[in-house]
Amino acid sequence: MKIFSRRQYDIIGIGDITVDTFIRLKDAQTIRDGDGKKPKLCLNFADKIPFEEKYYIPAVGNAANAAVAASRLGLKSALITNIGNDREGIDCVGVLKKEKVNTKFVTVDSNNKTNSHYVLWFGDDRTILVKHENFTYHLQDCGQPKWVYLSSLGKNSLAFHNEIVKYLNFYPNIKLAFQPGTFQMASGRKALAEVYKRSNILFCNKEEAQRILETSENNILELLKMILALGPKISVITDGVNGAYFYDGEEALFMRPYPDPKPPLERTGAGDAFSATFTTALALGMSIKDALKWAPINPMSVVQQIGAREGLLTRKELEGYLAKAPSDYEPKILQ
Repeated sequence: MKIFSRRQYDIIGIGDITVDTFIRLKDAQTIRDGDGKKPKLCLNFADKIPFEEKYYIPAVGNAANAAVAASRLGLKSALITNIGNDREGIDCVGVLKKEKVNTKFVTVDSNNKTNSHYVLWFGDDRTILVKHENFTYHLQDCGQPKWVYLSSLGKNSLAFHNEIVKYLNFYPNIKLAFQPGTFQMASGRKALAEVYKRSNILFCNKEEAQRILETSENNILELLKMILALGPKISVITDGVNGAYFYDGEEALFMRPYPDPKPPLERTGAGDAFSATFTTALALGMSIKDALKWAPINPMSVVQQIGAREGLLTRKELEGYLAKAPSDYEPKILQ
């Protein structure tokens, strides 16, 4: 294992960056089957479907969102990612620089395009069409940050995960926050067993927890315990408007959402905002309970804007909301 340079960053995100193109649908409907699962978005087949508007939003993705959130909250952050030699890649780097996220670990790959996702926006929620390019992943000398925030990577990234684990095991003081993405969950928990074991925190939503565990278990506390059994020191499960849940093997806590000032515009990036803000609070030296009070505030702001980045708050803005929180805005013991 090569020796990496000394610490320069508080948080380094590792994960694919993408450009989101939002398409706001007008004529669509949702249909729920009798199996109790999520509703399906339905459009007329072989028809021309009108839409209201489209929005182009570069430099998003779980790890990129986390790096931007950390930067806005006052930490030194960087991102390890890949882009194509194209306009979209240039746009992504421009946004990261504007957000004061260090871009020295952004690799330009002339053989691939920058990742692009299409977000079908209907009502206040979205369905995302995802495609990860076949990038060649490698770990650069990124120093010894306080935290690494690992999230969505392409399906050809298994060897890269092993490289990351070796790096983290060589530097045991570096903490790992893991928010599995689509292809990481599809790889199966056995393939990424060492990543789960090395994680200080594992973040996922309720449906993702069930997918990772390959279970229909519906009880949140049981899901938290089952996630913890994979190896992380802390499991955190978010459940949308129902709040978020924390478990470290000793204490189980529930945290309610921060009250929305008005109905959400759309919900892209809410989970990323929660996870990134919780991790940033810990990197700032806060307690678990204070981090849980911080974490729901950024999602509240994000869902009032289009896309995952626009609504992310500065520390001053976040603390302003916290000062106005209701008296019962506190973590509660989960029974």
